[in-house]
Amino acid sequence: MTDLGVAVVVEDDADVRNLVEGVLRQAGFEVHSAAEGREGVDVVRQRDASVVTLDVGLPDIDGFEVLRRIRQFSDAYIVMLTARTDELDTLTALHTGADDFLTKPFRPRELRARVAAMMRRPRREGHVAPGSAAQRPQADAAPDNVLRHNGLALNPDMRSVAVDGEALALTRSEFDLLHALLKGAGAVRSKTELVRVVRGEYYRADAYISESDERAVEVHIGNLRRKLQEDPLQPRWLQTVRGVGYRLAPERS
Repeated sequence: MTDLGVAVVVEDDADVRNLVEGVLRQAGFEVHSAAEGREGVDVVRQRDASVVTLDVGLPDIDGFEVLRRIRQFSDAYIVMLTARTDELDTLTALHTGADDFLTKPFRPRELRARVAAMMRRPRREGHVAPGSAAQRPQADAAPDNVLRHNGLALNPDMRSVAVDGEALALTRSEFDLLHALLKGAGAVRSKTELVRVVRGEYYRADAYISESDERAVEVHIGNLRRKLQEDPLQPRWLQTVRGVGYRLAPERS
């Protein structure tokens, strides 16, 4: 196994499969592949994959069902690949547990950049044992490293979040978005800026950002609000700025 670990390509189109395999091998992965969904689930399980690229339109079961099955046992980074332009595909992928998505045709360097951006982050967020330091960020962490707001405490070094002392499990994208808004201290962050937050430092500044990219941010924010049990009418943390983006809600007395 290579230093980066195993990548699995689940793709029924041989040309696309060969392309993705080549990109991931050049990036430094040990690469395995599958042409059907059920086979892909088995390969991911057997090889303990770190990264999975997953086609939506597979011949036996669709990519969303494959994604659901993989998420039952694996926290691998998953990039959905789709030839469709339907925004519903993007939303379904993100709701089901995908880390990112790419629409075919895509440039090989774009796929490599997306994977590199994901690999720089920890693979787990918020999975902590009861009574661990991550559940006591206000008491155990150095004050200067913890961002606090209205009962929420985020430790960027431990990548942990707690609300009123209770640990909160977030995805990588949810954590990074919350971190960006907390650092902004009430400044408005546009959806375009937040797309770059999700993509990471490997996403080029001049890269095209589509409406689907911005819509994906909306989905992540919606998932984050649900986990925070946020009241949309009286937000405690995340405030929508219509037509622009989001900012941190005012400090409560």
